[in-house]
Amino acid sequence: MDDSDEDYLPRDGRFERIIYMVVFLILFAIGETLLWAVTIAQMIWVAVYGQPNDHVAEFGARLGVWIKRVVLYQSGTTDEKPFPWREID
Repeated sequence: MDDSDEDYLPRDGRFERIIYMVVFLILFAIGETLLWAVTIAQMIWVAVYGQPNDHVAEFGARLGVWIKRVVLYQSGTTDEKPFPWREID
C-alpha cells in the first residue's frame, strides 16, 4: 500500500465511512421503493385528472435530489453525507 492510500481517510474514518455506506445502501433501497410509489401515484393521478399532482411532483423532485446525493456519497465523489445529516434543498 502506498502513501496516497493512507491519505484518503484516517483508519477510524474508513470504518465510519463503511458503516455510513451500508446505512445509505439500505436507505437507498427504501428510496427506490418510494420512487416506485411516487411514479404509480402520479400515473394514477394523471389518468384520473389529466394533469400531474404538484405535491407528488415536488416530493419526487426532492427524492431525486436525495438519491443523487446518496449516489455521489456512495461512489466516493463527495464526503458530504445526504439527509438526514444535511438539509434537502
